[in-house]
Order: sequence, then C-alpha cells, then structure tokens
Amino acid sequence: MKKNKEYAIYKGEDLIMIGTVKEIAKHLEIKEKSVLFYQTPTYLKRHRNSKKQNYKILIKIEED
Repeated sequence: MKKNKEYAIYKGEDLIMIGTVKEIAKHLEIKEKSVLFYQTPTYLKRHRNSKKQNYKILIKIEED
C-alpha cells in the first residue's frame, strides 16, 4: 500500500501544519502546485537573504 508523502510547512520558524500537499493546499486555500513551489531552489533563493523571515518553506518528512 502506497502512503502519501507528508510535508511540514513553516512560515518563518513557525510550523503551520503537517500533511500531504493536497491537505496543505486546502488549508492555505491555494493550488497544490503553489505548495510544491515553496521547496524549489528558485523560491528559496528569492527569500534566503530576505530581512523578513516570514516566507513559507515546505519540507518533506522522511520516513524511517
């Protein structure tokens, strides 16, 4: 049985939620594609040197 991958999404250092991309998208009321964009090198590069630390970051939760 295939289990859906889980992710943690943060805004700055604050955890927003843990769930699948679909669950996170529904919670944030955005497209799943937008959720996945939060982990791309392009998005991270844009915000890495930002003085504001309130951008979102998506992190895949690894399974043991």
